[in-house]
Amino acid sequence: MSLDDLNRQQKRMLKRQGALDEQGAPTKAPRQSAPTQRVGPVQYLREVREEMRKVAWPTRPEVVRYSIIVTATVLVFTAFVGGLDFGLQYVTDWFYL
Repeated sequence: MSLDDLNRQQKRMLKRQGALDEQGAPTKAPRQSAPTQRVGPVQYLREVREEMRKVAWPTRPEVVRYSIIVTATVLVFTAFVGGLDFGLQYVTDWFYL
């Protein structure tokens, strides 16, 4: 996409963002990176533990219910694909013999 493909509104927005200069030529904006702050392993593990406490963990009945649903769904689709495979094999055997 070239600058000719942009409409006035898009060019104005790019000027406001600093991606275009006053003549409409693209400018190379300096990359804004977040300052990196290195922490030690103990601090890292402490922060991980704090974040894990914020997670909304499912209850045991929810896990059991969802596991049953996933297992049943996998079995149904496995049977469907297996049946489809068997049927197509039967058709191709009949067709080629």
